[in-house]
Amino acid sequence: MKQFYETYKDNPKLSPLVTEIPWSNNLLIMTACKSDEAREFYIRACIENHYSKRELERQIESMFYERTAISEAKYGALTRRNEGLSALRDAYVLEFLDLPNPYREKDLRKQIVSHLKDFILEFGKDFSFIGEEYRIQVGNTDFFIDLLFFNRALSCLVAVELKIGMFRPEHLGQLNLYLEALDRDMKKPNENPSVGLILCTGKDDTVVEYALSRSLSPAMVADYTLHLPDKKKLQEKMREIAELSAEELEEHESN
Repeated sequence: MKQFYETYKDNPKLSPLVTEIPWSNNLLIMTACKSDEAREFYIRACIENHYSKRELERQIESMFYERTAISEAKYGALTRRNEGLSALRDAYVLEFLDLPNPYREKDLRKQIVSHLKDFILEFGKDFSFIGEEYRIQVGNTDFFIDLLFFNRALSCLVAVELKIGMFRPEHLGQLNLYLEALDRDMKKPNENPSVGLILCTGKDDTVVEYALSRSLSPAMVADYTLHLPDKKKLQEKMREIAELSAEELEEHESN
């Protein structure tokens, strides 16, 4: 209790927020987070998503704050241009999947559906699952979207395409076709344009940037890992981002 008081007594922003989450969650955040920014992130996430203690433990262990900050630094400009992408990130951790080795896209899809509660925790609680291999018809041809969701906060359909291997630009053409079909034939008048996510084993950020720069559809390319992230590597990336931001600010002030 003394440590809790000393942590928040001089922080007018956080001290009212801590009263809105359970004591067990407060203890986790206070002991696990080293900065006020991280504490605020997890406190607000608890308030918004009603995390249980187990769910919060998982988010902290998977370094959800660091991953979100890195994603914002890399793709913030893109998400600001396309508000529908604001619920998506550039990397996901799927350590809860029990996949064979090697595995196929079908195996990945089936395991995500079998572990849907855990996937929604990682993906975002505003997502509602609509179906797998969701059939859409374009002309006389049937196509199948791997996973289809609806995002309540953004009021839009979200198509997820699963790829084993590195991202290739032609994947985006396939996704654009799906989004166009969803907007023409399924989107309701009060809903926003559909968005898409290509979830792949890996990606070259430069290739992704080139591919998305001319894309007319709101889409994101993300990679995934089947293991919890390396904390040291993420912390190094966070330091690089902080140093780059400081350099940009200094350059802006000098100009």
